[in-house]
Amino acid sequence: MRRNDKVLSITQGALIAASYVVLTHFANMIGLASGAVQVRLSEVITVLPYFTPVAVPGLFVGCLIANITTGCAIWDVVFGSIATLIGAIGTRLLHKHNMFLAVIPPVLSNTLIVPFVISYVYGTDWAIPYLMLTVALGEIISCGILGSVFMYTLKKKENAIKWAGRSR
Repeated sequence: MRRNDKVLSITQGALIAASYVVLTHFANMIGLASGAVQVRLSEVITVLPYFTPVAVPGLFVGCLIANITTGCAIWDVVFGSIATLIGAIGTRLLHKHNMFLAVIPPVLSNTLIVPFVISYVYGTDWAIPYLMLTVALGEIISCGILGSVFMYTLKKKENAIKWAGRSR
């Protein structure tokens, strides 16, 4: 990897991480990240690993920082960030396939992991099915719908964007 490619990779990863943090805080400020169905605007960009592998660590670090700085419980910081990492890896693995399949891993990983974290933190074992439903709805809105629109928009401009580590 040439020096310029390394700089581009680090820069894009850092920008993705920073974007995740800012979008999470913005969603918190306007009340979208609390309540029964949480719509984290930062989940929109979990589709970026479809375009570049540097988005995988960028999203993980961004989620980790966002969860720490928004005051999440330690279990949410750890396992919520791992859910984002798993979703990002899954999205990256689908980068040679239909781009609309790329939204599935983040939705699934968060739907399967986050409800157990919330249940453990708040002691609501009885609520896991309900939490799975509400987390899934929030993920479908933010990642599935808005993320798909974001991907479609980026795909149209893909030739004008220099993606770090791009291998297609």
